[in-house]
Amino acid sequence: TRSWGNIRMLAIELRSGMAIRAEGRAYKVLEAEIKSRAGQIHNLVKLKLRDLETGRLSELHVRPEERFEDVELDRQPMEFLYGDADSCTFMHPETFEQIAIPRSTIGPGEHFLQDGMKLPVELFEGRAVSIVLPQAVDLEVTQTAPAVHSQQGSTMKEATLENGVVVKVPLFVDAGETVRVEVETGRYIERIRTDRKRGA
Repeated sequence: TRSWGNIRMLAIELRSGMAIRAEGRAYKVLEAEIKSRAGQIHNLVKLKLRDLETGRLSELHVRPEERFEDVELDRQPMEFLYGDADSCTFMHPETFEQIAIPRSTIGPGEHFLQDGMKLPVELFEGRAVSIVLPQAVDLEVTQTAPAVHSQQGSTMKEATLENGVVVKVPLFVDAGETVRVEVETGRYIERIRTDRKRGA
């Protein structure tokens, strides 16, 4: 196996989902954005980080050429069982061991967890620290204004999904239909035609 601990990444190479060590602590990269400063020759990389031990969020502004040690996270496929007010519980499919991950650690994507969903759980030094959510999920619209077929432009309306999340959808989407939503942003992608889905 490859020894990831020896790899040093440039700040400009960092992407969301990576794990790094900075100032002696291990972090998950939530966002990495290049910021241009007016009147300055050099740009900065703005990093939004979550401490893998405490779960605390922080921001770091560094030069693009600054290097960080890449931290290896083990991934273990697990099944989502249920969530309560504070955490979400997952089960190992072979050992049936259950682990609880704080909702604050998972972030906004926790609203898109569905019973029985199988996801990679990331572990740092044997402790679960995050999950890898799918890019998009298909959910039924439970409540929205009636469908409008005469207007199919860029106008959007609010719709409540089966998981309780409210998203903006096109006017032609009606209650009872299924839509595909981007997990990270909660953005509507497309309407899923169930008849085609069955025939596929």
